[in-house]
Amino acid sequence: MSGAALAAPPPASAFGRIPAIVQASISPDGQKVAILGGASDQRFVSIATIDQPGLPVLPLGDVEGVDLTWAGDNYVIARVAIWEKIAPRVEYRFERNIAIDTQAHALSRLLGTEGASEYLVDQPVLGVTTTDPIRVMVLGLAVSTGPSASMNTKITRKGVDSPFVTALWSVDPVTGKGVIADRGGFDTVSWEVDSQGQARVRLERDELTHNFSVMGRAKGQTQWTKVWSDNGLDDGRDYYGYSEPEDAVYLFEGDKLLRRKLSDGATETLGGPYPGTSVNLILDFKRNTAVGIRTSGEKSNIQWLDPELGTTHAALSKVFKDKAVNLEGWSRDRSRIVAEVSSPTSPGVWYLFDRTRKELSPLGEEYPELKDAALGPVRGFTYKARDGLEIPAYLTLPPGAPSKDAKLSLIVLPHGGPAARDNFEFDFLAQFLASRGYAVLQPQFRGSAGFGKAFLEAGRGEWGGKMQDDLIDGIVATAASGDIDPARVCIVGGSYGGYAALAGATMHPDAYKCAASIAGVADLGLLLVEKKRIYGPDSAGMDGWRRTLGDAPIAKLQATSPARLAANVRAPILLIHGDKDTVVPFEQSQVMADAMKAAGKPVELVTLVNENHYLTRAATRTQMLEALETFLAKNLPVTRP
Repeated sequence: MSGAALAAPPPASAFGRIPAIVQASISPDGQKVAILGGASDQRFVSIATIDQPGLPVLPLGDVEGVDLTWAGDNYVIARVAIWEKIAPRVEYRFERNIAIDTQAHALSRLLGTEGASEYLVDQPVLGVTTTDPIRVMVLGLAVSTGPSASMNTKITRKGVDSPFVTALWSVDPVTGKGVIADRGGFDTVSWEVDSQGQARVRLERDELTHNFSVMGRAKGQTQWTKVWSDNGLDDGRDYYGYSEPEDAVYLFEGDKLLRRKLSDGATETLGGPYPGTSVNLILDFKRNTAVGIRTSGEKSNIQWLDPELGTTHAALSKVFKDKAVNLEGWSRDRSRIVAEVSSPTSPGVWYLFDRTRKELSPLGEEYPELKDAALGPVRGFTYKARDGLEIPAYLTLPPGAPSKDAKLSLIVLPHGGPAARDNFEFDFLAQFLASRGYAVLQPQFRGSAGFGKAFLEAGRGEWGGKMQDDLIDGIVATAASGDIDPARVCIVGGSYGGYAALAGATMHPDAYKCAASIAGVADLGLLLVEKKRIYGPDSAGMDGWRRTLGDAPIAKLQATSPARLAANVRAPILLIHGDKDTVVPFEQSQVMADAMKAAGKPVELVTLVNENHYLTRAATRTQMLEALETFLAKNLPVTRP
């Protein structure tokens, strides 16, 4: 390796920090830029007026910063997540919205005094009116009224009673107080609104049949009519949003993206066919319509529906050659644009682009401590699984590694989800591991999102089966290239990836020298019992979990639960878990640790105090990296040529 590669790598804290910029957002008039960010766990919102001195800052403290939304030109809505204890042993993550003026003064918490909505875990902003007085349209709750009063008859038949229905609230950002703009039912999930705050689309999930429906109310109409529905198998993933200029909805049918008018159902094709890929829309929230179609693959591609933005994107892509340019927001007249620029070896940097002046000004870096650090090269490739299915993957090599025949120690790093994916972009965990001298393989195993419906469906019921085989086949393919030593492999993952790590150590014990699970699942039956308690036995949420696991019988769940297979383990296991995890309970890692100890197997359990499933605190994220580094150094020490 080169001298640069042998130099001391950046500390774990440089990779484990929460990004210094979470989001930068420009006001509709293009005169102000709000930034959500901060150092370590002390978040803030700053608001800069372009070409004027001064940078008002509102400290938010030790909260999770989620995103920013401009409400007109004079207010910013900061969405933050906090933890609140609602019972002696129960804490939940609540997302709440804080209204801030342009002098960085906190004005209100939206719906902060509205009692029913306090029970809603999330309160997403669904839209903002464009005329005075400015109103923020927020998802909330309302007390049920009518013949059933406080009783949901559908839920009652399942043994659950709820006195609330979902409601669309119109909220004054200055006071935080609101009025109900539209009252939903017990099946209502959310709404889409126009620039006047009028509800145009209502999304419904039938709690008995689990069918997903899109209800529309065209301009000038008062009644809701069904625009589209599915049988619940895709969880509404084929609905893509609302376009105000056409008063229409975006839908994906077959392999094409469509736009269907609410008034008469007239449908036009926007793009496609899109075989073997997934589609996302790039939305303009100031004009309330889609401006681009992003398709996924090894790298994403954009078909711009808005020529003005397409021209700007092309120009900036030439300036930042070999990097991905993401247009994150723009003024109403498109004269000023906020962009995030990054690559797998370059953490994100945010810029303000003034089209009139042709000026590009940096707003800040996401990982400032890594600015001059040598990071590992990343390449995408595909390999064939044993049944012939093509599996996309990314391979990250250590900085300064030989270009071929490196014979490096390998970390297999399966992603979470499992209906998620890795992307060709900066990955703090993969780069941290590469900086410590390891090659890192990220297979996009069957069941991953982003590669078409057939690929996603191929993972159904295969948690402990073909999805694990795909990882083993990835090791074989990578070894064939000469990059890695197949006899020196560990597996590391978070969430579903943590399950995959434990499944690898218990079901393929000869393949791995060690395994590390971060907030991973260890007992599938126990997980389903927990989800049943949360969602109810016949709910749509529970139905989704059953389908993901392929409606597996108890015997199969037990046969693919790592905690029940601890006797098979031949390698040391590291378990890392946040004690406030409400997605995969901490109990999962505790059960695995107990099973390993009972079987006389080496195991270490690291508890991340006051941390949730997503590791949203810099101190505990860094603690995770340091524990992982120590574990790997002991059980898979790096050998350098």
